[in-house]
Amino acid sequence: MINILLVDDHAVVRMGLSMLLNSHADMRVVGEASEGNEGIKKALELKPNVVIMDLSMPHGKDGLSATSELKKLMPEVNILILTMHDDEEYLFRAIQAGASGCILKSAPHDELLAAIETVAKGDAYLHPSATKRLMEEYMGALRHGNADTFNLLSDREKEVLTLVAKGFSNKEIAEQLVISVKTVETHKGNVMEKLQLKTRPELVQYAIKKGLLGYGL
Repeated sequence: MINILLVDDHAVVRMGLSMLLNSHADMRVVGEASEGNEGIKKALELKPNVVIMDLSMPHGKDGLSATSELKKLMPEVNILILTMHDDEEYLFRAIQAGASGCILKSAPHDELLAAIETVAKGDAYLHPSATKRLMEEYMGALRHGNADTFNLLSDREKEVLTLVAKGFSNKEIAEQLVISVKTVETHKGNVMEKLQLKTRPELVQYAIKKGLLGYGL
């Protein structure tokens, strides 16, 4: 039996998924949550085999942040990202956050069921078009000699990395980018996690190597 937790901010979506999944003898929805923090709490309580996590949840913790935090608390849980975003940036970020798979909300029911069964076994699942684009992106990076974790950073994260390396404080960066200090801290944390860096000097050295400061090593 595959025990499933649904995390989505739309009650109608959760209801539809619950009806679909509970109609299969080997699947059971054991709980629902409307945002990331609630999803983490229920996952720790209910111990599901698979968490189906919506990517965009404007109220509360979003799907990527919840996925990253949940994987640290429950490394054994398999998280399937459910999203309407069909582009490389979200795909890379979902994988980096620890998701076992990513599927579009527009995918046929059979594909969703197959994805759940795949991640429940501990395997990775990507919808066919995402796999093709991922390979194209990676091969392109290889051809240009820059197939490294820098490509996992979003444009905003690259901006934050550059400003941090230039010595700006979180408050100054927030003012320049017209975002909150908390958002700057989140971006900064994501950058350090993705690049596997632990200190500000390491960030500065990395930025210099990448030529982000106008000169390189």
